[in-house]
Amino acid sequence: NMNFLSGIWWSLPLVLVWATPPVTSSWWYMGAVGSSRVMCDNVPGLVSRQRQLCRRHPEAMLSIGRGVATWTAECQHQFRRHRWDCNALERGQRLLGRVLLRSSRESAFVHAISSAGVVFAITRACSQGELKSCSCDPKKKGSAKDSKGHFDWGGCSDNIDYGIKFTRAFVDAKERKGKDARALMNLHNNRAGRKAVKRFLKQECKCHGVSGSCTLRTCWLAMADFRRTGDYLWKKYNGAIQVVMNQDGTGFTVANKRFKKPTKNDLVYFESSPDYCIRDRDVGSLGTAGRVCNQTSRGMDSCEVMCCGRGYDTSRVSRMTKCECKFHWCCAVRCQDCLEVVDVHTCKAPKSAGWISRT
Repeated sequence: NMNFLSGIWWSLPLVLVWATPPVTSSWWYMGAVGSSRVMCDNVPGLVSRQRQLCRRHPEAMLSIGRGVATWTAECQHQFRRHRWDCNALERGQRLLGRVLLRSSRESAFVHAISSAGVVFAITRACSQGELKSCSCDPKKKGSAKDSKGHFDWGGCSDNIDYGIKFTRAFVDAKERKGKDARALMNLHNNRAGRKAVKRFLKQECKCHGVSGSCTLRTCWLAMADFRRTGDYLWKKYNGAIQVVMNQDGTGFTVANKRFKKPTKNDLVYFESSPDYCIRDRDVGSLGTAGRVCNQTSRGMDSCEVMCCGRGYDTSRVSRMTKCECKFHWCCAVRCQDCLEVVDVHTCKAPKSAGWISRT
């Protein structure tokens, strides 16, 4: 079951679409300008439910586009020190789809973070009045009580429930067309991503009264910065649980009986990841040749691990940095520009640096 995220940029006069050839098509990057029917009918690969939602909520497609930018940047941040760095762009080709063809833990993370990114963007758009179908959370009205006492709901609480509902309907529609193991895996990880955003909803309050005496508090619920969600899902990626389908085909069991059964918050995957050491189209690997490594690190970004034992080249480069920073009362920090000479270590290429392809 090939999924949504493999794609090429495709420009139309009325729409900017992230899409793929018809067989492996994607709805992911869409911005609606102009006729929603023209836009939605020209995106290949949408299932009927997605096309209906696209026509009914064309302005939401712009929000989905912002969500893609959000989760892509977060994915690249979380994987910045790893061999696979969530950077699927190379020579105009998008390899992310090849990663998603596999049922690996990287695929699990991408499904979770992408679903979370759409929830975040749709919810934010509701609060900012950009969508006709939603607004601030209508349930947060009147008075309430917390550990600090009574308060009034005010301001604009983020309508996270609508964001989750819309994302579930739109993102999961394609997976619900399939009944295979891969569809169940994707649905599980999509849900884990949606739940992660809601996990970091926080209550913010403002005090009212003479000299801030707080005789009255007005509170609202707001989403935390998306980095909180990214950090949380990164931990879930590192603790992802390998599973197999159970005999009746309705769910998962752990592949290794020594591990706990996955919860709804855990990420699940079926197959082990490739090592991503060399350029391999079939697995969506750009390889690590030319990647910067850390000579003093003992982690995944160390030259030994990042370069897969091939060794590394060292070059001396000059760069401008801020130095001799001083705090000036009140309230500025002034720095000087200093020229710094540093050694940069980059992984050597394998003896055969071309693409490997098994097809």
